[in-house]
This record gives sequence, C-alpha cells and structure tokens, in this order.
Amino acid sequence: MVQQFILYESASGYGLFEVVEAEEIGALLPQVQKAVLDLAHFSKIVKLKAFSPFTTAENALENINHVSEASLSDDLKAFLELNLPKVKPGKEAKFILGVVDVKIGSAIQEGTGLPCNSNETVLEIIRGIRLHFGSFVKGLADGNLEKAQLGLGHSYSRAKVKFNVNRSDNMIIQSISLLDQLDKDLNTFAMRIKEWYSWHFPELARIVKDSYVYARVAKYIGSRGTFAEDKLPGLTEITLDEAVSQQILDAARSSMGMDTSDIDMINIDSFATRLISLAEYRRNLSEYMSSKMSQVAPNLGALIGEPVAARLISHAGSLTNLAKCPASTVQILGAEKALFRALKSKGNTPKYGLIFHSTFIGRAGTKNKGRVSRYLANKCSIAARMDAFSEVVTNKYGEALRDQVEERLKFFESGDTPRKNADVMAEVSSKLKASAPTAAAADKPKKDKKDKKSKKDKKRPLEEEEEAPAAAAAAAEEEDEAPKAKKDKKEKKAKKSKAE
Repeated sequence: MVQQFILYESASGYGLFEVVEAEEIGALLPQVQKAVLDLAHFSKIVKLKAFSPFTTAENALENINHVSEASLSDDLKAFLELNLPKVKPGKEAKFILGVVDVKIGSAIQEGTGLPCNSNETVLEIIRGIRLHFGSFVKGLADGNLEKAQLGLGHSYSRAKVKFNVNRSDNMIIQSISLLDQLDKDLNTFAMRIKEWYSWHFPELARIVKDSYVYARVAKYIGSRGTFAEDKLPGLTEITLDEAVSQQILDAARSSMGMDTSDIDMINIDSFATRLISLAEYRRNLSEYMSSKMSQVAPNLGALIGEPVAARLISHAGSLTNLAKCPASTVQILGAEKALFRALKSKGNTPKYGLIFHSTFIGRAGTKNKGRVSRYLANKCSIAARMDAFSEVVTNKYGEALRDQVEERLKFFESGDTPRKNADVMAEVSSKLKASAPTAAAADKPKKDKKDKKSKKDKKRPLEEEEEAPAAAAAAAEEEDEAPKAKKDKKEKKAKKSKAE
C-alpha cells in the first residue's frame, strides 16, 4: 500500500499530514468533499503527523518568499527529510507527497528526490486542512493563526513593494500619465477663461497669446475700469515686456467689452487662480519626472528626451518590458491600431509610433523619415537595455548614442560616413574607466620608500636572531655526532681484529 502525505505551508509553519487508508487517493475525492466542513469526519481521513513552526518573523518571511518563488528552502528540506520515511538509494519510495502547487512539487523532487503530486483530491484535502488547521495544532487556537497570517501578510507585502525593481518605473508612468491629463485640462481651462473674460475684455486675447500669462494678466487686471497707469509696473513683471503692457493699457481704455458685475468678476478671478495653480503644479510635476528619469533611465532620456522616454516606458508597462522589446517593436510602439489596420487591409504599415515626437524625426527629410525612425528605435532599444540591466547609473552612453543619430542625419544630407557602434561604445567605456579609479587603488595608502627600508632593516636583526640559535643547535648536533662516529669506527676495527 502506498502511503499518502500532504504538505501544508501556513503562516505559522510547515505542517505534514498523513492520509489514512490512502490506497488510491483518487477514490477519496467524494468522501473528502463531503467531510470538508465536518471536523470530526475530516479528522478520520487526515491526521497531523508533524508540525514545524517558524522561529521568528524574519524566518517566516524568508520561507514564504521561497514558497512564492516555488523554490525549496533549507528549513523545508530538513523538515521533510526528518519526518518522511527514508528512501534507500536505488529503490522507489513507498509513499507520495501531495503539494498545493506543481512547481513546488518539482522543486522538492529535484532537491530531495521525494515523489510529489498535485491533483484535485490533494487540493480538496488541503482546502479542508486550511479550514481546520487551528484545530489540528493546539497552539494556533484562539485567533493566533489569524494574527500570524495578518502579520506575515503585512511583512510580505512590504517586502515585495520594497524589493520591486519597477517601483521607480511606476512613479514615472503615473507622472507622465498625469502630465498628459493636465495638458488636456489646462488647454480646456485656458479656452474657458479666454471665452469667459473676453466678454469683458475681448482685445486681451489678441495681445497675449500664452494661456498661462493670459490667466495671470486677467487675474491682475480684474475689472478694466479700475486698471490705471499705476499698475503698469506690476503688469510688466507678468508680461516681461513694457510695450505689451502699454498696449494692454491702451486697449483697456478703448475696449468694446461689456461691463460685468462684482460677483461675476469674483468667479472669473477664482477660476483664473485655479488655472494658475494648476499650471504651476504641472511645472513642478515635470521637474519631478525629470529627476526620476535621470535616476531610472538616464541613457534613454539623454537620447530621445525625457518626455518621449517616459511615454515609451509607460506604454511598455515598465523599463524592463521596454528593454525586452526588439527595436522593430519600439519603432511602432504607440501605433498598434494603425499597424493592425494596415495588416488587415494589406496596406502600408506605420513607420513610427511614439518616437515621432522626437526632434530627430522632424529634422529628417521626407524620404529619410522611415530610415531615421528605424535607426532611432535601434538606439532606443540599446539605451533601454543599458538602463535596465546596468549596475552603474550614467548618461554617457545615451549622449554617445544621440551623437550617433546626429551623425546619421548628417550622413543622409552630406554622405559623411558615421562611426561604428562598437567603436563608440568602446570609447565611452574606456572614458568611464579612466574617469573612475578603482576603489582598491583609492583605498590603498601610499607607502614611502623610507618606511619600506626601515621595515626591512628591522626584519634583518630579527631574522639573524632567529637564525643564530638554529645555527648553534646545528653545530652542537654536529659536535655530538662526531665522537659517536669515531667510537663506531674503533668498535668495527676491534671486531675485525678479533675475527682474524
């Protein structure tokens, strides 16, 4: 009869259960399904064989990380080898270990050689064990199991967030998405403030074109009836041009706009204040995203520009996903609809996606836009892989790649042969090695020649002192051995004379 054991990984430790009368575990499925909710009936099918609690919270977190990654920990290996029957080498085991996941079973089988399986019956038994685990282990009653699960869940979540390599990518993705949304909202709000304030001062929209400056000027002027020459210095600080300020004053005196009530002007002023604060927040958010890009993807940002690089990362999902994409995918990233439409209609496929917003595409000629986009996508792929997998944070490679794109543009215009990528990368690598001295050389203190000589001089008398007793002992041994040799010769001569 083949014994059946069940391994259960809980938040408090490892549990090993033995299935009673498990000659064919597949035949137990209906019986287990009926007995899952009844502890008395379920305990007749499954019995606790051994339980190994986690010693500390750190130990529990380490083991749970191994379980989530489907790898065999040292604690689990020792627990199984201690409590399961030993299998002699060259013979098959007379038991089977049931596990909740096939990957964990394969890891256990590779690490210990124990046979493992995971089927519907095993999963149903584990469901019952999970439901009644506090009753099987006495120390986990009275809510202790729930406390262990809650504490381990919090520590596990904190560890996953802490060690998530894409956590900075998430900040960039959220920032660029918010920037795009803010741009749309600011355009809408700017159009609204112009339409609203133009009923009172329609000439201002023709004089001041910038939306942010227009909102600040509208807030500063307020009712044009109260706007006089004494406010010109303050208006000049906003427009940064005295002529424009004077033109605004002249237009306000002869404006054909309608008069507004105080309550209307209060609402216009409040809306302009919101628009100004939103524009300032947009500028601060752009600076924050630039600082994040310099830490996460400096090479990609230096090559194609930080906004376009952030959009590529956001569209790919993460920097790692972007690094895994081939150059052909990076080239049309953001133009998926146009690509599938062209494939469906058998038309021309798109030449570029998000990288179209790069200045290199705009500077290229009409005939060369496709070539430049393909070349730029190739360099973007290289830069993304350097940022994702390089241990040293630097933008030197991105700047070198940008220079290569510039050389390619000149090649299309004048025919000058650009440098090879291998030569450029080798040059940058040699510069980085030359600029950054090794830590070992920096840590070693410089020793003077005098110190070395003094140490050698100090060592010589010590060596002479050590050699002197050794030489004396050797001489004494030679002196002792000399009379012994003479005595032996005399004895041999005496023996020969007696024999004769």
